[in-house]
Amino acid sequence: MLGNEIRTRRKAVGLSQDMLGQMVGNGQSYIHRIEAGKVSVGMNALIKIADALDIEVRDLILF
Repeated sequence: MLGNEIRTRRKAVGLSQDMLGQMVGNGQSYIHRIEAGKVSVGMNALIKIADALDIEVRDLILF
């Protein structure tokens, strides 16, 4: 699941949900909902998340 992959990558680089949320401009609650699988992630948000995690978008979706 995409949310699990984002959580794993986020923790691997030492970011909290709040920190990642601030980096992508959506806040901690948005990251929490993504990781819990409660919200769909648009392409723009996915690009921002990948950039914040310093990875390619494909690294998030090809797991």
